[in-house]
Amino acid sequence: MTATPTLTTHSRLSDETSGMLLGLTGVAIFSLTLPFTRLAVGGGADGAGGLSPMFVALARALVAAVLAGGWLYWKRAPLPPRAALPALAMVAVGCVIGFPWLTSVAMRSLPAAHGAVLVGVLPLATALFAALLGGEKPSPGFWIMAIIGSALVVGFALRQSGGGLHMADLAVFVAVLLAAMGYAAGGRLSQTLGGQQTICWALVLAAPPLLPVVGWLAWQDAGQIAGASAAAWTGFAYVSVFSMFIGFFFWYRGMALGGVARVGQVQLVQPFLSVLGATAVLGETLEWPTLVFAIAVIATVGAGRKMQVKRG
Repeated sequence: MTATPTLTTHSRLSDETSGMLLGLTGVAIFSLTLPFTRLAVGGGADGAGGLSPMFVALARALVAAVLAGGWLYWKRAPLPPRAALPALAMVAVGCVIGFPWLTSVAMRSLPAAHGAVLVGVLPLATALFAALLGGEKPSPGFWIMAIIGSALVVGFALRQSGGGLHMADLAVFVAVLLAAMGYAAGGRLSQTLGGQQTICWALVLAAPPLLPVVGWLAWQDAGQIAGASAAAWTGFAYVSVFSMFIGFFFWYRGMALGGVARVGQVQLVQPFLSVLGATAVLGETLEWPTLVFAIAVIATVGAGRKMQVKRG
């Protein structure tokens, strides 16, 4: 009579661990989004040869939608149920359109490292939306760890900017709210629809309104697109294939297994992975305080990992 509960508990813990590892893989892919976005809109080291932020944001979603359509056709995936459409719309608005558009605009004037640390509040925002949309109930201890971790990354952002925030920071914070909404809705839906189908159908549903807009942007910015540097196209390719498509396969599957609020806390390490990416991709300076904050945040993630989260 006691063996079954023990097996169930071990199975649940195994799912949480797998979810955290899959989520971490997704975060590692997402962590290079801002550096490669800045590369796409900024072009070379002198800032020349970049693509327009609007084109990068929307065309990358359209490229990913083509890949998603191919994947759905290959898998012979059935149409999503009508009840899934509201959640898919939230994913499309938050992750496919809103976050890419606002961060692309912000990366025109913000260093990638600075924008990356602002994204550190994303785990707390995701946990909030998970509680609102998904019926998850994080414990008080979990909220305390989430708030401490978010306070660390916000403090790091203020320190890096000399105590003030840029106007483009507002765009990043709105982008974070939209992404959190899409993450929570998509993570919840992934439990029934599957992570791959969730992001693929969201991309496909977003494609029809995106197609005429991207076509118009391509015509309007034809000269800028023709003169874009190889570095800009490299950045565009990464955010189209990895940030907008492949990364979500790992991310939504991880949240489906481990829970939206808990796996979402893995995002706390994303800003520091992004800073390292900005150093490697863009040559931005890596300072020692970044490493100190990184260690503190990782410790917070570890503590939050042990806190209880009831799943609805």
